[in-house]
Amino acid sequence: MVSEGDLVHRNLTAEERAHIQDVFHEEMAPKLRRLDARTGVIDCGFAGDRFKCWMITFRSRGSAFEIVEFEYDEEGGEMSLDALE
Repeated sequence: MVSEGDLVHRNLTAEERAHIQDVFHEEMAPKLRRLDARTGVIDCGFAGDRFKCWMITFRSRGSAFEIVEFEYDEEGGEMSLDALE
């Protein structure tokens, strides 16, 4: 198991990125569509606690969304989109 501290010193693996992307498309994209989001930055806490300090930049592409960047932010924290709906 990778600790949060370990994530500071390395990049996400291809498997970790794929996991975040899968959960993003399954759980977050529908919420972002309901909020009429087009572009933004959100934390990856939706993919599990160990990713809560990882941030993604996303943008809309047609009726879908794509992740354009992953970035570690030690000060990042989890924000619930459910509260905004």
